Amino acid sequence: MDKLKMHSQNLTEANIDKLAALFPNCITEARDAAGELKKAIDFDLLRQELSSSIVEGPQERYQLNWPGKREALLTANAPIAKTLRPCRDESVDFDSTQNLFIEGDNLDALKLLQEAYLNQVKVIYIDPPYNTGNDFIYDDDFSESVECYLERSAQVSGSGGRLVANTDANGRFHSDWITMMYSRLKLARNLLKDDGVIFISIDDGEVSNLRKVCDEIFGESNFVADVIWQKRYTRSNNTIDFTTVVEHIICYSKSDRFVVNLLPRTEDADARYTNPDKDPRGVWKGASFLNPATPKQRPNLCYPITNPNTKEITYPTTNAWRRSESEFNRIAEEGRLYWGIDGRQKIPSIKMFLSEARGLTPINFWGHEYAGNTDQGTATLESLMGDKVFNNPKPVSLLVRVLEHSTAADDIVLDFFSGSGTTSHAVMTHNAEKNCKLRYIAVQLPEVAEENSTAFSAGYKNIAEIGKERIRRAGNKIKEENAGKEGINNLDTGFRVLKIDTSNMKEVYYTPDDIIQNQLPGLVNNIREDRTAEDLLFQVLLDWGVDLALPISQQVIAGKTVFFVDGNALVACFDIGIDEGFVKQLAGHKPLRVVFRDAGFASDSVKINVDQMFKLLSPATEIKTL
Repeated sequence: MDKLKMHSQNLTEANIDKLAALFPNCITEARDAAGELKKAIDFDLLRQELSSSIVEGPQERYQLNWPGKREALLTANAPIAKTLRPCRDESVDFDSTQNLFIEGDNLDALKLLQEAYLNQVKVIYIDPPYNTGNDFIYDDDFSESVECYLERSAQVSGSGGRLVANTDANGRFHSDWITMMYSRLKLARNLLKDDGVIFISIDDGEVSNLRKVCDEIFGESNFVADVIWQKRYTRSNNTIDFTTVVEHIICYSKSDRFVVNLLPRTEDADARYTNPDKDPRGVWKGASFLNPATPKQRPNLCYPITNPNTKEITYPTTNAWRRSESEFNRIAEEGRLYWGIDGRQKIPSIKMFLSEARGLTPINFWGHEYAGNTDQGTATLESLMGDKVFNNPKPVSLLVRVLEHSTAADDIVLDFFSGSGTTSHAVMTHNAEKNCKLRYIAVQLPEVAEENSTAFSAGYKNIAEIGKERIRRAGNKIKEENAGKEGINNLDTGFRVLKIDTSNMKEVYYTPDDIIQNQLPGLVNNIREDRTAEDLLFQVLLDWGVDLALPISQQVIAGKTVFFVDGNALVACFDIGIDEGFVKQLAGHKPLRVVFRDAGFASDSVKINVDQMFKLLSPATEIKTL
């Protein structure tokens, strides 16, 4: 039920609406005195619309700009004092899996991954909010706690339920959505390998803005494709205008080193090859010898050719030849020219043998038979979870197509809008089908499930819980369905759950002159009391830029618990009472890196002697403390 406005009409807004009907290009967005977005008029453009001559104004230039762009750049570059805390209880095969499930805000996650996965990710797929007015939450602020931030930005109600910030009432402003996407895509690009690629699902509403943002971040020359995916195969007569049956998947590479994977050949494609002249090299099909360009456009491809059977000489007329004269002579000597069934054609075809044919190039339209549809995505998730706990999940087959077009056997795949976990499900499916070892990193905000939702009734407190449970069940089902298949016993269906939290280290709020005597005992230990040794280990991995999925083992040496990451790549001990005897034993393992707790040494003399002992026993070891 709508409420009465209880105020007179805003004539300014009414006038803006009238101008928008006449001059839609003059409507823009700006911030008011309170910093809120509002519709506004670009008066320079309006003056030009009403003038018969060029109106003086700011210098024109080609650029992408919007209210909040500087904020987006600042947001992307601002540091955060956070870490990733491991959660073994919610993980699957924690010690052996190569997959990660990161729970928390994806902006924080992308920042935390910058060192460990810089230039390491081959494929990013994301299905971000579409800015439809009821699915998009935005406000990036690092100066306060999550609880304060959510409360301040009106994203939680009194009962803790998450609210929507960019609603229809807010006008579905493009600027907020672009600001949110810009900072995340800017960070995501850093993680891609030089031959990496990103796929982004989006609808018609923001596809043009997304293209502009990606042109700026990835470079216009690195645009690969705008794939049209047929998400539905039936029309709806409930729509007023056109029934929307497709979505976009925007694809950009990091550089020109990306090469799309070809598709396997099909029977239909191979059926086009024949062997009318019984060539011993097998079936072939003819390729035209004519160039689309005219002789004037390509004079270097104009020369006389002679039919060896009739001796007739032919010159190019409306089209130049496709090959140079030296190439013509070479393929003629190799018997690759076909002059027709009677051998009397003036212009030959070039024989292209099936035995030498490459795979099929992909196209930018993916029909529902090829890449699935939304009904299949919903049905797959419902069959796994027993109920409809998530709206509009993408079908697994769509993500499998993305992986087929872009990955090799052991690449890393990142999805930082993980949702119900379709990308993770697709990685396991692809690995089972192709017997390969793709790895995934899934990131999902623990967005609270509404109390009246099916998900909440099914026992899921937030979307991240849905994703984790979906991946667990999908992994088990894939192994069951592929039992006995080669390599299936080695299929990695596990994942390490890592949760974004405040730093393990205590904040220091006072300068030395401000510290009073009774505060000193609390400053001896610089690590938060609720943090475990494994928490500290993962912060060390982050700070040192080490792969967070490396195998981790524990040993007890001289009564101390020691973590060994990837053998001796990194060794860590966070116990207290470290003495010289223990350090000598640890140095005997000759680790590449070693880390201790700063307050963990038995005495200052031991701490001083550690460097000398490692220089003597393991000189290549890099030593750090926290």
